[in-house]
Amino acid sequence: MSTDGQRREPVLELRNVDTHYGQIHILKHINVEIYPGEVVCLLGGNASGKTTTLKTILGYVRPTRGEVVVDGERVDGLLPSMVVARGVSMVPENRRLFKRMTVRENLQLGAYQRKDKDEVREDLERAYALFPRIKERLDQRAGTLSGGEQQMVAVSRALMARPKVLLMDEPSMGLSPLLVQQNFEIIQRINGQGTTVFVVEQNANMALSIADRGYVLQTGEIVLADSAKALLENPEMKRAYLGELE
Repeated sequence: MSTDGQRREPVLELRNVDTHYGQIHILKHINVEIYPGEVVCLLGGNASGKTTTLKTILGYVRPTRGEVVVDGERVDGLLPSMVVARGVSMVPENRRLFKRMTVRENLQLGAYQRKDKDEVREDLERAYALFPRIKERLDQRAGTLSGGEQQMVAVSRALMARPKVLLMDEPSMGLSPLLVQQNFEIIQRINGQGTTVFVVEQNANMALSIADRGYVLQTGEIVLADSAKALLENPEMKRAYLGELE
C-alpha cells in the first residue's frame, strides 16, 4: 500500500468486527484498513452502522467478534480515554463543544492527556495559523460562536491531542453548503499537513471528492470498497445508497 512498492502497516484497522446491541446484530464482518497519510471515507445512509463503527473504534462499544488495531496495537476492550491516548481523536457530529467554556478552555481540553507543554504551545500556534479566527475569539464562550466557527474549534480541539488518525463524524451536518465546502477544504489542509483522516459522512459526492479511498456501509455490512475515483464512477453506488446518492 505504498507508492515506493514497500508495504506499510495500517495506522487504523478493523478486522472482522461484529457488534451487537443486545440481540440486535449491528456490524457484520467489518474490515477496514487506513494507511498513514490517507483520507478515507465511510459512506452510508441513516441506520447503516456508521456511528456504531466510530463508537467501536473509540471503545464506547466493544466488538462481540474481531479486533480494532491502532498502529499495530489492539485497542478493542480499552477505555475510550486509553484509545485517545494511543492516537485516535474525533471531531463529533454537531461539534459538541463545551458551550459555556471559552474557546481557549475547549482547546486546552483537547490536550488534557499531554505532558509536553512546549509542544502543546506549538500545536496551539498551528491551530491559530490554520484558523486565524479562533485566535480572535479565545476568550469568547464557545456557545456564542457561529456554526462554522464552532466547527473550527472542534477540529482544533481534536488536533490538540496530536492524533495518529483523526475521525470526523458527519462534518457536513447542520452546515450551509458554503460552510460544507469550507469544511472539506479544511480536511484537505489538515491532511496536507500530515494527519490521517477517517471521514464518516452521508454526503458521498463531497466526501469522495477529497478522499483517497472509500467504503460503503449498508445495514451493517460493507457492500463496496474502492478508490474514491472508482466509487464515484461506479453505477452500483446508487443501488448501495437506495437512491440517496444523486
